[in-house]
Amino acid sequence: MPGYACYPYNHTHDSIRLKEEWESSRNVGSVYFVTATFADGARPYFRPSNHYLMARVDDAGGAARQVSERRQDADAFVFEIEELFEREVDGSTTFVSAYYLEYGEDEDMAEIANIVAKREHISRAGVGSVDVYGAEPPKFTFPYRDSIVVLEVGSKKGHQSVNKYCEKTRSDISRRGYSLTGLVGLAILEKLK
Repeated sequence: MPGYACYPYNHTHDSIRLKEEWESSRNVGSVYFVTATFADGARPYFRPSNHYLMARVDDAGGAARQVSERRQDADAFVFEIEELFEREVDGSTTFVSAYYLEYGEDEDMAEIANIVAKREHISRAGVGSVDVYGAEPPKFTFPYRDSIVVLEVGSKKGHQSVNKYCEKTRSDISRRGYSLTGLVGLAILEKLK
């Protein structure tokens, strides 16, 4: 299943080697250098880093194996995502935002997809799960690991503006009665592949 892999990038041998592997891998469609902003509610469950290598992958399982072999103090993440839709938008990918649905059923995802599809700057949306890989197990188990919503945004505007756009989208979904909560925002600083 496709998805995204996020590996802490701090100029270590492991992160540099993984970057090189991802840049030459057929499993990896794109590689980005990103800065991550974790929601306050997510911090107890993760040991975050400020900067990550993020790869859009065709096989999240293959990326998970690569990441799990290189565990660090900061956590790496692999999102396994079933795509709801993908489309062309005006502008290149500048932001990826991940959320979790606190309460809901599978049929709720269809309604969320309908709301998200009306937002013109969202180039890709998907639902799925997240796995976390770190040197130590987390203090608390993340209870919403199987209720993840990921939005990929393309825009010509800056990161702060796109982050507000994502927050407005989340707010629109929440007003419809779905408890969608922010997990992490990934602002793309540089496209590597």
